[in-house]
Amino acid sequence: MRWFSPSRRCGSNVTGVLACGLLSALLLPLRAVAGETSADYFIHSLPGQPDGPLLKMHAGYGTPLQCHIEVDPSTNGNLFFWHFQNRHIANKQRTVIWLNGGPGCSSMDGALIEVGPYRLKDDAHLKYNPGSWDEFANLLFVDQPVGTGFSYVNSDSYLHDLDEMAAHFVIFLEKFFAMFPEYMHDDIYLSGESYAGQHIPYIAQAILNRNNENPDHIWNIKGLLIGNGWISPLHQYNAYLPYSYKRGLVQGGSEIATRLEAQQSICLSILSKRVAGGNLTIDEPQCEAVLTSILSETSKWTGDVSECVNMYDVRLKDTYPSCGMNWPPDLADVTPYLRRPAVLEALHVNPDKRTGWQECSGPVSGAFKARNSKPAIELLPGLLEKMPILLFSGDQDLICNYMGTEDLIHNMEWNGGKGFETSPGTWAPRQSWTFEGEPAGIYQEARNLTYVLFYNSSHMVPFDYPRRTRDMLDRFIGVDIASIGGTPADSRIDGEKGLETSVGGHPNSTAAEEAERQRLQKATWDAYYKSGEIALVVVAIAAGIWGWCVYRDRRRRGGYIGVLGGSRPRFRGGRVAAREQPDSRGMRLERFRNKHVGRDVEAGDFDESELDDLNAETSRYDGDMERERYSVGGASSDEEDLGRGKANETATRRVER
Repeated sequence: MRWFSPSRRCGSNVTGVLACGLLSALLLPLRAVAGETSADYFIHSLPGQPDGPLLKMHAGYGTPLQCHIEVDPSTNGNLFFWHFQNRHIANKQRTVIWLNGGPGCSSMDGALIEVGPYRLKDDAHLKYNPGSWDEFANLLFVDQPVGTGFSYVNSDSYLHDLDEMAAHFVIFLEKFFAMFPEYMHDDIYLSGESYAGQHIPYIAQAILNRNNENPDHIWNIKGLLIGNGWISPLHQYNAYLPYSYKRGLVQGGSEIATRLEAQQSICLSILSKRVAGGNLTIDEPQCEAVLTSILSETSKWTGDVSECVNMYDVRLKDTYPSCGMNWPPDLADVTPYLRRPAVLEALHVNPDKRTGWQECSGPVSGAFKARNSKPAIELLPGLLEKMPILLFSGDQDLICNYMGTEDLIHNMEWNGGKGFETSPGTWAPRQSWTFEGEPAGIYQEARNLTYVLFYNSSHMVPFDYPRRTRDMLDRFIGVDIASIGGTPADSRIDGEKGLETSVGGHPNSTAAEEAERQRLQKATWDAYYKSGEIALVVVAIAAGIWGWCVYRDRRRRGGYIGVLGGSRPRFRGGRVAAREQPDSRGMRLERFRNKHVGRDVEAGDFDESELDDLNAETSRYDGDMERERYSVGGASSDEEDLGRGKANETATRRVER
């Protein structure tokens, strides 16, 4: 999330700094002797975890400042991470690093609201995310810069520029890979959204520089993914008003439009001077005023409440002046969950961190002005020479809207061309993308750059469409599930399916596979049960036919009178009559048993009439019972069971917005 707040700078507490410095000096030898291992970061259980096996996770702190010779260790800078091991390995090992923006907004947004394996059902219970990015890639979330989320630093030591942030991140990765060497040789992808559009290119460039200095131990950085990124202020500031016109937030020619265009003119004049002077900045207050003016000018009173458009999803409203700061709704559960003592203990959060988790840190944002940093747009052409980059946008976002992203692409020159022009006068086509039969967006690509526009989506695209963004990720990193099995989603670009990169009716997760295995096992036993019932029926019918044939054959040979004499007991018909004479059946059986004690039954030394009598007495009594016991039934067919299965699957399938 791109987040803006008034600058708030913290005063320096000399005594506190000296105390922290002395404490750090005392603790450093102890930490070195202790020798932390990956086991210290292992998550054994997670409060509120859903049913099924716990995913393999690690979380805790790296301590970049303790190893950075150019930074005073007394700043006490620590970066918090949460790592999820991939659930399946496709054709190679990959690690995707996710960063949220701000600056100063926690990547726990990404972990619990967007691309992580869990989401909150309420403030105490988790559920699986059907489009989690950890399916075929290891997934690493980092709270950065220092002071963001669960990360911390002395209050007078917040970072100011992107180079500082990138240097810290490289040191963090050095420590992380030393602790978890099994991931060091993975293909690495940097991803994130909003102000991470500045962080990601700077970190990527720092990694390339680090690789040049360590050619024997390179990190395999393979690509970048940036969603609704703040990349080029020059083009994106200029898109606020055109986007507002296009979405109907502001009516052209109105008094409001006149005032906003005057503010826009001031912004463009400042940007032009900065471009001419070569000192273009990432944040420009007079241009920020264009956005705040749009929000204030379009706010309306509803009763006693002033409402404004949600700057992250223009389809929604919020109270003024929040205008989206209360969004997304999941924050109402995420914040109390990440403040629960049991959760803090499970994630190995340092108990010395006095403030509870906050989505965005005002002090971090206030300090991080990046006055000495050039906009990340200037790094992209060089990065595109070394790796593919994917930019994606939700079309309902105002603050980092798609029109600004398309404008920056159109004006950027890279790899021998400008924009998506493939040859003079010829542009890469905008290809329609459908997902499971529904229009999903647009794909456009040329010379190592891919652009994806998501229809009906907000600033946080994975929050709206987890499975579609997972499909996008899998396409980009080259996952092909045809080699490992799974049900592919029906994802088509201009009608062509391409690689089988994602999954269909269920998330193909470990939990889903277990559920599918149990379903198949149950179906197998049901089939065996039905087969047994049918076999019993067949045997009973065959026995009945054989007995009737024997009876007819013997009767045909001559009449006979029962040895025991007398007439058969008369039943008044049906089960009621049988129950009214409970002894008659038992007496006939007992008399039959007594009659033939000691006789050779196999030699046929009995009178068949006794069997006839016994059969007559019991046939009506047992008939209904036998039919009920061995009936196959017409309505309880396999087709009906299949229908019920499909209905249940449909009922449990998540409906995406």
